Amino acid sequence: MENQLWVEPVGNLIVARLRGEPTEAIIRECQERVLLLVKDTGQALVLYDGLEMEPPPVDVPLSQRKLDEELGLVQLRRAIVVPNTKLAYLARLAFGEGDYRVFYNDITAAIMWLEGKMQG
Repeated sequence: MENQLWVEPVGNLIVARLRGEPTEAIIRECQERVLLLVKDTGQALVLYDGLEMEPPPVDVPLSQRKLDEELGLVQLRRAIVVPNTKLAYLARLAFGEGDYRVFYNDITAAIMWLEGKMQG
């Protein structure tokens, strides 16, 4: 499957949708586009939709962690929606100790958590 990336504001969220197997370049582009929208909209709630993503090699999620180390004062609250445990594990590697939560196949719960409408 060809790599595909969409990053756009939807209501009070920024939605990043990845399809296919992401590369370090795609992860970097995603981060840049998310941060640009955070700056433009003032919103820091990000929903990563990985339901159509294929598991990448471990160095790809580790590149996300390196990008996060460069965030500085930018505080993001992120929900990551994945279809399986392998991608959930890779998401946890990618986002480390940040303000995030992984959801299995449940975009609605992810949005509710981002908006503070559910505990956890």
